[in-house]
Amino acid sequence: MTHAQRFRDVYEECYPRVLAYATSLVGRQVGEDIASETFTVAWRRVRDIPHPALPWLLGVARNLVRELRRRDAHQYLLAVEEARRISSGTGSGAGDVASEVTGRHDALQALAGLPDADRELLTLIAWHGLSAKEAAQVLDCTTATLTVRLYRARRRLEKALGAAPPEPASAPPAQAPYPAHREGARA
Repeated sequence: MTHAQRFRDVYEECYPRVLAYATSLVGRQVGEDIASETFTVAWRRVRDIPHPALPWLLGVARNLVRELRRRDAHQYLLAVEEARRISSGTGSGAGDVASEVTGRHDALQALAGLPDADRELLTLIAWHGLSAKEAAQVLDCTTATLTVRLYRARRRLEKALGAAPPEPASAPPAQAPYPAHREGARA
């Protein structure tokens, strides 16, 4: 198999998932640029592409995103702020929403409230369908470390989901401090 054929096969197999990953980190427009740059790197290093190629490509994309963030931190912060505004439903005129949409909204809101590292890890596993081993390769850590981080990220997401619906006014006072107390215990 020639290098051009190897590259073509990798591109056809992995481009949609690399684009989805990059888009989940930086938005559609910049995500397309990151995906394009990822495959430019892959073309230059076609001999270095392992099998399976996806974790390696996502690692390249992740590094490109890191470089982008270092170069233009202010623009990135504005994009995250806008994504959080959209995911929190600010300005949404929907009054009567189906329970599925409400559940999705609550999940997105809880996810948006998590630290960036937790969001990235959870989306690699749940949305991008990577195995723990592949996600560990993308995040440049051991599978054991990733498993611990994933467990902790899932617990924080569960807490955030539990806190996502507005608390009723008649809630007992003991319920409000409990999550904050547990938050402090983790540090």
